[in-house]
Amino acid sequence: MDNRSMLFALHHMEGVGSKTIGRLMRQFPQLCDILSLRSADWLEFGLTPARAEQMVRGLRNLTEAQLDAKRSRYEELHIEWVVLGDDRYPAMLLETADPPWILYYRGELDIVNRPCIAMVGTRTPTAYGKMTAERLAGSLSAAGVCVVSGLARGIDSAAHEGALRSHGGTIAVLGCSIETVYPPENKSLYRKISECGLLLSEYPLDTRPHPGLFPQRNRIIAGLSLGVVVVEAALKSGSLITVDQALEASRDVFAVPGPISSPKSEGTLSLLKQGAKLVTEAADILEEYAGRISLDQKAYIMNTTEVKPALSKDEQKIVDMLRIRPLTIDELLSQSQFTFGHLHSVLINLLMTRRIVELPGSVYAVP
Repeated sequence: MDNRSMLFALHHMEGVGSKTIGRLMRQFPQLCDILSLRSADWLEFGLTPARAEQMVRGLRNLTEAQLDAKRSRYEELHIEWVVLGDDRYPAMLLETADPPWILYYRGELDIVNRPCIAMVGTRTPTAYGKMTAERLAGSLSAAGVCVVSGLARGIDSAAHEGALRSHGGTIAVLGCSIETVYPPENKSLYRKISECGLLLSEYPLDTRPHPGLFPQRNRIIAGLSLGVVVVEAALKSGSLITVDQALEASRDVFAVPGPISSPKSEGTLSLLKQGAKLVTEAADILEEYAGRISLDQKAYIMNTTEVKPALSKDEQKIVDMLRIRPLTIDELLSQSQFTFGHLHSVLINLLMTRRIVELPGSVYAVP
């Protein structure tokens, strides 16, 4: 049995974690040699007596037929895997201190070889945060950059949606096994990424979402990327764990400024004070890699310099009001002093030319 098969087998054994596999790999270059280990030998690897006996029995009864049955289930679900040492294993992860031994995936694995930028943030963003994430991700994708995030609610989802609008692609790194859609409301986004991007996880089938798994997956998000962009985050946001892991992997850190009065901007403002690069547009990120990576500049310029018709005086007035903050239609009526019919006509024109967007609750904002 070769090392690839043995890694796959160990990864599906209860109680065998990354550290145990690492010790085994260092001591046994040919993993099949562990088939002859006794219970006493396993105790030296930190297993309890009961787990040591279970390992001996499990390995003694391990057969190719059992492995084939497990592999068949992955094939039925259209899930593939790559192990550390394979030619197709993501090169960026090899630079990190703790690369996963196995990565399970669905989609186009080769997009890990594109220049990647991670984008993370709060699960409960403001309209400003959500629109900013979509816009930045869309512009990066237009330049041929792959946007990496975690498929979580909020900023993660907005980043994936924005990236899917162009050809750079997107990678969703999951904190559960590949066949599990989490959160459930992202089912449609999950499907689009599986068809046009890449779903990635280090967890075998039937691994359910658990709070302890998400910090682990964040190291993969950071490791795959040249840098991490934090769009909107509170001071104690889980997104800042990704920043710590990015710094450990010698990755760049970028932050989007937000209102100093907003709790959801406290994390990003703190990062800026600590030296993160301020980002207001994709060019702020791309200029850091000039000459280091090949970008689709033509597509990026076309995407970010779209020619739009000139605004009328009344249209400009509404846009200027919405640049300050999103407003309801009642607030726009009160502040603009327009009649309802005229305001409605102005809003329709601005929506059609994509100068503004309509949010739930008849709230309007500048994207």
